[in-house]
Amino acid sequence: GADFVMLGGMLAGHDECLGEVVERASKRVKLFYGMSSETAMKKYAGGVADYRSSEGKTVEVPYRGPVEATLQDLLGGLRSACTYVGAMALKHLSKRTTFIRVTQQLNPVFASST
Repeated sequence: GADFVMLGGMLAGHDECLGEVVERASKRVKLFYGMSSETAMKKYAGGVADYRSSEGKTVEVPYRGPVEATLQDLLGGLRSACTYVGAMALKHLSKRTTFIRVTQQLNPVFASST
């Protein structure tokens, strides 16, 4: 199982995520950027040092309100996954599943039907 997950993109746009809500074309958005981005380095470190390069970019994401509903959806998905594989607790999930690497973007079995 995973020791950690990265959820920045999933949680961006919520009230609990740093950044101000701005209005663009009558839609509310928040600016989202990683801490290695040029935006973050300028804001928190005084700029990008000569020996470093920035990573990532700053994007506008839709404003999503409080994070609670997103977290409830995430927990619901984990509960469903545990139910599907017969895991009585989250700690049993990795023991009841097998990781399968998917290498094809298109399944040729269904390619002709689309």
